[in-house]
Amino acid sequence: PNPFNPTTQIKYELPENSFVNITIFDMLGNVVDNLVNQEMNAGYKTIQWNATHNQGQSLSAGVYFYLMEANGFTQVKKMILLK
Repeated sequence: PNPFNPTTQIKYELPENSFVNITIFDMLGNVVDNLVNQEMNAGYKTIQWNATHNQGQSLSAGVYFYLMEANGFTQVKKMILLK
C-alpha cells in the first residue's frame, strides 16, 4: 500500500481459522487505529483503511506502520500517506 491517498487496502491470507489483530501506529509508536481484532475464517482477506484514527479524524501525511498478528505470526509493514 505505498504510497496511498486517501485510502489503502491491506491484503492477507489466513491458512487456517485464526484470531487476527491489525493495528496502525504512527512514527512515535502511538496506536492510531485498530482495524481488526477478531476471530476470522481461513482464506484471502482485504481490509480497507481510510487514513483516519480511532476517533474518525483524518491523519496528516507521513509514515505509518501496521502490525498484523495471527496464530503466532507477526509482521510489521510501512505505509506512506501522501496528501
